[in-house]
Amino acid sequence: MIVHLFYRKSRPIGNFSIETSFDTLMGAFPKNSPFSLKKIVSSYFSNGFWPRVKAILEARKQKSDINHITGDVNFLALGLPSKRTILTIHDCGFMHLYTGWRRGLLKWFWLKLPVRHCKYITAVSEATKQEIIKYTDCPADKIRVIPTIISTHFVYSPVVPRTERPVILHIGTAENKNLERHIKALAGLPIQLYIVGKLNPPQLSLLEQHQIDYQHDFNLSDDALHQLYKKSSLVLFSSTLEGFGMPILEAQAVGRPVVTSNISSMPYVAGDAACLVDPYDTQSIRAGVEKILADAAYRNELIEKGLKNIERFSAAEVARQYEALYAEVAANL
Repeated sequence: MIVHLFYRKSRPIGNFSIETSFDTLMGAFPKNSPFSLKKIVSSYFSNGFWPRVKAILEARKQKSDINHITGDVNFLALGLPSKRTILTIHDCGFMHLYTGWRRGLLKWFWLKLPVRHCKYITAVSEATKQEIIKYTDCPADKIRVIPTIISTHFVYSPVVPRTERPVILHIGTAENKNLERHIKALAGLPIQLYIVGKLNPPQLSLLEQHQIDYQHDFNLSDDALHQLYKKSSLVLFSSTLEGFGMPILEAQAVGRPVVTSNISSMPYVAGDAACLVDPYDTQSIRAGVEKILADAAYRNELIEKGLKNIERFSAAEVARQYEALYAEVAANL
């Protein structure tokens, strides 16, 4: 049977994690599988009413035996046969960004209607599954948790002992990435903070106020980001909300200890291989960072457990789970 994987049209500058994950999935799919996968990229950007309508109509013409929407273009489900369609939802974070009629419109067009119009939904974490149920009243047994795949760019590299200030890597500058609390938590520590993401004036002011030694960059390739992980002593990712939390796994794959949050999807992704802290408490964040920097045995334990934890998110394992789900759809046609 043929499975069409529907991709959004990517922008020249943006986040390519969805594309990277599913490209890796296609490459890892069993060669003897009864399912043949084909990538279908939308001709239209997900922007405004008419481009999205055209994208739906285009998807209708491209339907196949089984259809799988890979994410961020949920509305394509409205143009595909419900009994043959799977929708992957990576997060519902946009529901926290809007209020009033805009939030209501997004809820219907991006969640409720697409979810109703699919055979199965896959969520990348249990936290995302619970948010889908919360916003759509979708039956729990219609949603399967299948995680995101780690990019093959991120491979183990031994830690190089540092005689100067240890580098703490922080990924992302959106509100949920918690940079402001991280800055306050790190104030006075003999470290260098490397920030990936565009900094706004208040964040720059806060860095100056707390005299943080920092560098920053943005729009990095996977190879460049991999080099930053290699240079870091630990990764600080105590976000306040994540659909998944890929930097946790990227850090673990490279062999770097992680401080992350004890809420949302992050405990699921991290397993027992990270230092969990309260992201709303700067003292908790600081204590986690200090413990990893000061305790070599604990640091090495997290690294070893991290390398074991990432096996749950290997391309072969995730491909196996999707193949099983495709078989469920095929059995009911």
